[in-house]
Amino acid sequence: MDENQVIPMPRIGDTAPEFKAVTTQGEINFPHDYKGSWVILFSHPADFTPVCTSEFMTFASMEDKFAQANCKLVGLSVDGLYSHIAWLRTIKEKIEFKGMKNVEVKFPLIEDITMEVAKKYGMIQPGESSTKAVRAVFFIDPKGIIRAIIYYPLSLGRNFEELYRVIIALQTADEFGVSTPADWQPGDEVIVPTAGSCGTAKERMDSKASDIKCYDWFFCTKQIDKDTVFKKILKK
Repeated sequence: MDENQVIPMPRIGDTAPEFKAVTTQGEINFPHDYKGSWVILFSHPADFTPVCTSEFMTFASMEDKFAQANCKLVGLSVDGLYSHIAWLRTIKEKIEFKGMKNVEVKFPLIEDITMEVAKKYGMIQPGESSTKAVRAVFFIDPKGIIRAIIYYPLSLGRNFEELYRVIIALQTADEFGVSTPADWQPGDEVIVPTAGSCGTAKERMDSKASDIKCYDWFFCTKQIDKDTVFKKILKK
């Protein structure tokens, strides 16, 4: 790849850029190897850094929780494979954080010394660093489509409960044909799609249906209980 080549950053709705890479769990062909699963592809600036260490411990401790939601984790940094292995071993053997210790990171961590993958995904932000990937998070659906993107600066650690909430919210929207309002959590009311015509809007406002609550023609909600959400989404 030409170092001066300008690559447009992928956007929500785009097909996830393809790549093959060496990881701590062997070679992967992305996103082909993950077809049928949701994926969180996330980058971190460097191995042996404290914020990244806290993040990897948190993600590893939540891996089973994400797996139950049919979501796999894939990490990336521009460090080499042997650095990755040494760092993950140090995490398991020496680091304790928020009650977490002896944490084994089992999801793949991509070696990206050439920064080829990081550049494809816009993970190198010159305003932050020309040689380190920012804390980017890509949510990719089972068809390989990018559904959400979150970027953090180098200094800011991520909120992993929020990353989990995003995965659940995206799947809830798909499964039930709804949208999720501000601060939504499973079990909260969801937003019913806005009426597409005046007639439909009037019918909705006049409807006595007990499951939909309309405050005005454009703002209607309904309740989907937590058990119903998780019954649809979580693997047994």
